[in-house]
Amino acid sequence: MNKRTILLTLPHLLASLGACSLAAVSPATFAAPAAPSASPASVFTMSAPVAATPQSRAALLAQLEARRAERGLDARHGFAIVAQHPGVQGTQVTRVAHTFKGVRVFGSESVVVADAGGQIRSESASERRLGLAKANSAGMIAANGGPGSDFSVVPVISSKAAIDAALATLGPDARHVAPPNAELIIYPVMRTERVQSAVDKPEQELNALDVQEVVDHYELAYLVHTRMHAGEKPLYHDTVVSARDGRILDQWNMLQTVVGVGKSQYNGEVPINTTLVDGKYKMIDDSRGTGGTFGAMAITNANHGTSAGNVYISEGAENVWGDGKQYIAGGATTNANGQTAAVNAMWGLMNTYDTLKNVFNWLSLDGNNTSTYIAAHVNTAYDNAYYSDTCRCMFIGDGSSFNSLGSIDVIGHEMGHGITAATSNLIYSGESGGLNESSSDINGEAVEAYARAGGKGDSIPATGNDWVLGKEISKSGTPLRWMYRPSKDGSSPDAWSSSIKRIDVHYSSGPNNRMFYFLAQGSKEDKTGDYYSKYLVKTPAAMTGIGLDKAYRIWFKANTTKFTSSTNYADARAKMVESAEELYGKGSKESIAVQRAYAAINVGADIDE
Repeated sequence: MNKRTILLTLPHLLASLGACSLAAVSPATFAAPAAPSASPASVFTMSAPVAATPQSRAALLAQLEARRAERGLDARHGFAIVAQHPGVQGTQVTRVAHTFKGVRVFGSESVVVADAGGQIRSESASERRLGLAKANSAGMIAANGGPGSDFSVVPVISSKAAIDAALATLGPDARHVAPPNAELIIYPVMRTERVQSAVDKPEQELNALDVQEVVDHYELAYLVHTRMHAGEKPLYHDTVVSARDGRILDQWNMLQTVVGVGKSQYNGEVPINTTLVDGKYKMIDDSRGTGGTFGAMAITNANHGTSAGNVYISEGAENVWGDGKQYIAGGATTNANGQTAAVNAMWGLMNTYDTLKNVFNWLSLDGNNTSTYIAAHVNTAYDNAYYSDTCRCMFIGDGSSFNSLGSIDVIGHEMGHGITAATSNLIYSGESGGLNESSSDINGEAVEAYARAGGKGDSIPATGNDWVLGKEISKSGTPLRWMYRPSKDGSSPDAWSSSIKRIDVHYSSGPNNRMFYFLAQGSKEDKTGDYYSKYLVKTPAAMTGIGLDKAYRIWFKANTTKFTSSTNYADARAKMVESAEELYGKGSKESIAVQRAYAAINVGADIDE
């Protein structure tokens, strides 16, 4: 097979997302040594993938088990490795679930960084299991703090009954995209309480560090995954069903979407990689990624369906694709006009891959170079794009009120969900769901800046992105999201409040987006402007930014090596400070900037520069 690189005309489009929240837990229990670097372009470069062996996994688990007693845990508490990916300088990052009697405790886990010899260097833990030692068989924690009767992990209802209970909430007309499944879990039911120093604070004055999430009680439950379509509408849900009586304890939407508003914007001629097979060119890039569904990165034609369809194949003998124009509704999806959506997708996919590889040596979405794909022309006149966890891939619609959603930052955003799914796997609900969405917005902005500068080099350019989402595809020119002032969309808050975990995940990402803008670009003193924060009360009143490259490196390190699935805003701040200190040193301007950027959204106190 021969690979060909050609120049095409590509319409430039753009779109956006938002977020909500859950809550998380304790900071790292083992501190990694600081590793400041004088060269920003060289910091936090990932090692080559390391093949884990049964022996290395067993040795890592043995080290964790040896530390049980010092945490007040007995032999009923165990560990299960969930995922591994490469870290920096020969390290390996392992995500470990906490178990009780062999059953996973939902949202309770450790992120462990081990050196080349397998010795643990640091551990970032979300501790939601400790109350099990005091819980009785019904899951309630003894009021006096003493041990209750043994918490039972024997379900009363079957997994099939739990799946049926979940399906009953979704309507009778949906069909499965993937078979439903149910995992028996211990589900900590959380409540928010104030820390002692904030007991008497007025509600409107609360800071994110004034409250904490604690376990109220435990439920034995099934976590049911359902991935369905009702007509052309995707219905992706995770549902927590009581294993005692089939009650629905919780449910959240797992469709990680972006909705765009737009007008075609031409991006000129762009190179895309294709593969020659039996005299025909296929839209497969065999220089990026391995394995996966198509053996390499690929663009497929859903042809107005809901499945991926087939890989795009050139109609003629020439390796020329697309006409650079918005898709004409009702037209063929395989001719030049129909191919343009595929060109958009391939260019975005290539640039997302190259950004991660060249800046971090992070290969594909999972760090292990596993291929992904994008399906174009999903559904009919579909005003959406989304990342699917069933295939670790992305689907983009042609738009009706909007134009094609395959813009560079939309693809960067959706592929960002793949990175999060392979690493922190932030629960798509509550504060963690907001951080999940914000992480994708951040990735989209970084990819946009990198692509606009030519897609070369080992650092993120300081310019090239616009810090708004959706402006270029908006028919009115009005963005969908403003990272520097989220409230301009009319729904997203600018700062953390105690109500943030109750709003939709497509809005509660706003404060973290603003934090990231301030971290990179800084704020301003003008109280009437969009770049001012009333929470910055130290000197200077306008904080100093550290640039997009450094800001993105700190975020990427925190998300891939420190965040747990239940990380909330307060925990994200703590892990971001740790990441900045490890990259640039304790007391560094970068560490100070992280603290000020979070203070600017009411997460932690402000400090002097």
